[in-house]
Amino acid sequence: MRNTLKLSIIIVVVIVSVTVFIVECIQQSLSDDAVEEMSDQEKAEEFAEKMKPKIEEDLHKMDIHNFIKTITFEKKVTINPMGDIVINGYVNDEPERFNFSASLQFRSKKVGPMSYSEDLSDRFIDWDEYKDEPKVKEDYLKSFTEKEREQYLKDIREKE
Repeated sequence: MRNTLKLSIIIVVVIVSVTVFIVECIQQSLSDDAVEEMSDQEKAEEFAEKMKPKIEEDLHKMDIHNFIKTITFEKKVTINPMGDIVINGYVNDEPERFNFSASLQFRSKKVGPMSYSEDLSDRFIDWDEYKDEPKVKEDYLKSFTEKEREQYLKDIREKE
């Protein structure tokens, strides 16, 4: 009876010890992952900071009408499921109207696809491509209110 009790106590102690050891290992692993994710986020933020001039350069290339006066980047940088780093921003102090999103590719160290709000994208239209089709531009301008049309023409430097 005493031997059975001793054996039972030893088994319980071993099980508790192994369980504590496993739990500690899992907690250490989880905290290591959290530190790694944090360091990935820090790497993403550092990379985004280095790539901001390239993003600005790409935006100015698109801006054939010299519409962009200022470019502002949001502080938050995210890593999408594909591993690209995404940074958002806006131009001319109008985050609601003239915003953009840039996808940065860490491995190749380049700016990937960029997306623009509709209003910003409209400011990048090269109307010289439609010089043989003036109705296209005319119909486009008719889609605006008078005030919007005036502002658009000022933005693309066709009106003072």
